[in-house]
Order: sequence, then C-alpha cells, then structure tokens
Amino acid sequence: MNLKIDESSRHVRDFVCDCCGNQADRTWAHVYDGDTAVAVYYASCYHHGGVHEAWIDAILGSWNTGSFDDHVTFGCRVGPVAGSPAPAATLVDGASASPDSPIFGRKLSRAEGLSHPRIADFWRLVDTILEHDDLVRHHVYGL
Repeated sequence: MNLKIDESSRHVRDFVCDCCGNQADRTWAHVYDGDTAVAVYYASCYHHGGVHEAWIDAILGSWNTGSFDDHVTFGCRVGPVAGSPAPAATLVDGASASPDSPIFGRKLSRAEGLSHPRIADFWRLVDTILEHDDLVRHHVYGL
C-alpha cells in the first residue's frame, strides 16, 4: 500500500467538546492507494484536562461503487499512555461517538478489530495520518 491523503477532500472544523466544554478540532479526508480511494478518516483532537489526544475513526472499503457493503470502521486513541514517554495508539470501538449511518458499514468493537483481517491496513492508515495530517501531527507530537 502506498497511502496518500487527498488534500483536496480534506476538511477541518473546530467544535466544543461535549464532555469537557473545551475547544477541539476535527479533520477528515479521503485516503488513496495510487488512484483508488481506499478509506475515509475522521480525526478529533482534544485537550482533555491538558492532555493532548486524538481519536481517529477510519472507514476502510470501496468508495466508487455506490455501495457500503464492504465498509468496516476501526477506531483508535492516540495520546499519552502509562510507562511511555511518547504517545501511543490504542485500538478502541470504531465510530462509537457517531450516529449509525450506512457509510460506516460494520463498526468494529475493539475485540473485533484486534482479530479483523484488515487490522494491518488500519495501522498503516493511522501511521499515514500521524505522519501527513499536519493538524493531527502537531496536536499529538507538537511538531
């Protein structure tokens, strides 16, 4: 896979976090492998109690078929973890904060995601987001 974020589809908006009332940012975009759209991601960057964390939901599947039958949604949290000086990504339930919609396909629980055949594709996508989405990279790593 040679993943690339489609900057022409990328959006950013700020919003107020429901749980803490702090300002937060969300970015989303299509991701391509060569000329083929393979995913859409949503990354929400929060300042929970001074902790910088990003929650990423990624929908993997086909995007030009008119069907969502092969879509699966993974989720992860990227931020501080005990015993690590660097942020880490932890698998969570996919799109748990989003209302149900056919676009998500099957929202995978953490347990389902850990054993899903596309888990490696998801982690490659997360790496791509952390390396190439300026908003997320700056928020998580301060770069």
